[in-house]
Amino acid sequence: MKKLFALALAAMMLLSLTALSENGVLTVAMSPDYSPMEFIDTSKSGDEQYVGFDVFLAKFIAEEMGKTLQIKPMSFDACQTAVQVGAVDMSISGFSWTPERAENFNLSDYYYAGNNETEQIVIVKADQAGQFATVESFDGKTVGAQTASLQYSLVTTQLTNSTVKEFKVVDDAVLALMTGKVDAVAVAKGNGDAIMANNDAVAWSGFAFEVDKSAEDNVIMMQKGNDELLAAVNAALAKAYEQGLYPVWYAQALELAGIETASEVSFTDEGAAE
Repeated sequence: MKKLFALALAAMMLLSLTALSENGVLTVAMSPDYSPMEFIDTSKSGDEQYVGFDVFLAKFIAEEMGKTLQIKPMSFDACQTAVQVGAVDMSISGFSWTPERAENFNLSDYYYAGNNETEQIVIVKADQAGQFATVESFDGKTVGAQTASLQYSLVTTQLTNSTVKEFKVVDDAVLALMTGKVDAVAVAKGNGDAIMANNDAVAWSGFAFEVDKSAEDNVIMMQKGNDELLAAVNAALAKAYEQGLYPVWYAQALELAGIETASEVSFTDEGAAE
């Protein structure tokens, strides 16, 4: 009986989600510089060039709504601003739960992409691997991190004797590492693995951050107060989980991450690819 009630409730939520966007389009902000979660396949064009786990998830939600997905590419911090001002319906961009985000946005239930997205690490030049394995080894060093990201917060709170340098795009942080403008870059392990797979001059430092359990999984970000959309998105997430889609999507994303991806990606705050 409880199962039937849950299924009926999920169906009602998905029906309400269909009614939320009357123009037939679901707009989703993403920062596609974060392989394997969201990145650019240079062999494709238009919305088809955006690939990765979060893209699969966005397509699933749009299909459940009966809508056409429109991805709005922009920098990671601009994704959050776009949601706040209502410029997009939501942002799906590898967001971790934080108290600050919960205060300012409607955050979905957790979705789990895998252990590689839970672990947070630091990458360095390959010839310096092993030299930065402790907190103290970063004293006096400059560590790059994406603006408004979990990694930025981790650097400022755990590597307190280092200097953090923020970048709108992860690839710019990696370029700064290679040119000696920063000593290291903080990334999610999955992102770091993709970077290292495509650049043998980069390696794991040997250091991993301590991560609070509440920040281990990802959430979808929506405008504060849009509780109808929140409930409906949570129903779609529950359906994806029940169908066992998360590990399938992540495996596909890892495979796609082996293709040639854009080495230089930047975006205007309006969300247009430059």
